[in-house]
Amino acid sequence: MTTPFTYDFGYSWPITWGLLIPVVLFGALAAAGLRLKWRRWVVTSSALVVVWGIVGLFITHALFRINLPMPPVTDRFASSASGRFVDIGAGSGRATIGLLLARPRAHVTAVDIYKGYYGIDENSPERLMRNASIAGVADRTSVVVGDARALPLETGAYDGVISVAAIDHLPRAGIPKALAEAARVLKPRGEFLLAVVNVDWWARVASPHALGHHPRTDPGRWRTLLASAGFNIIEQGTQPAVLYFLCRKSQP
Repeated sequence: MTTPFTYDFGYSWPITWGLLIPVVLFGALAAAGLRLKWRRWVVTSSALVVVWGIVGLFITHALFRINLPMPPVTDRFASSASGRFVDIGAGSGRATIGLLLARPRAHVTAVDIYKGYYGIDENSPERLMRNASIAGVADRTSVVVGDARALPLETGAYDGVISVAAIDHLPRAGIPKALAEAARVLKPRGEFLLAVVNVDWWARVASPHALGHHPRTDPGRWRTLLASAGFNIIEQGTQPAVLYFLCRKSQP
């Protein structure tokens, strides 16, 4: 049985379980207030904080599934279930493994620069491969250390590219370069599935401590950037805390 503790994706404790702190502290405060007959507003306010913390934990682990593999956000991506794919900014492997589990004849080359901090403690190729082994997909997984803005991969060699909550973390000037690289490594009419962080209601409830630094997502800007990189958008949509674009590389 797969649980939030099956994998070792390494997301920092404040991101995954940090809401336990207000649940415990304000739960104790509410209990003390009831026992000692404090003013009603103190007890009510404390109870509301507890409810918020519990709801946030539910969103994080039941909706975001942050400690579980992340399958493609649309079934239309890689519908043939086979081919060679690249995961740009693969990190500890949530999207890589999610794609491999959903597409049993696919092979994924996971690319990440593996330096700097992006919410994962001790981010490394070894951690990704441990997770791939847990999922039973290590034989269909390769890891390459490289920058999204200059992928160390062959031109026109891949059937599809995914990138989840990675390209949007680059400095603004680097985003067009990364999108152009995604187009470069794709075969003609290859597919690109881009998912970026969307600070929606779900994100604000579950992770105000983790997502406050994210700017407001502008879908129009992303459509313009993707078109400039040579992509035709065939589907756009949202999921909790995610804005995604399914694209196809334009004919040369």
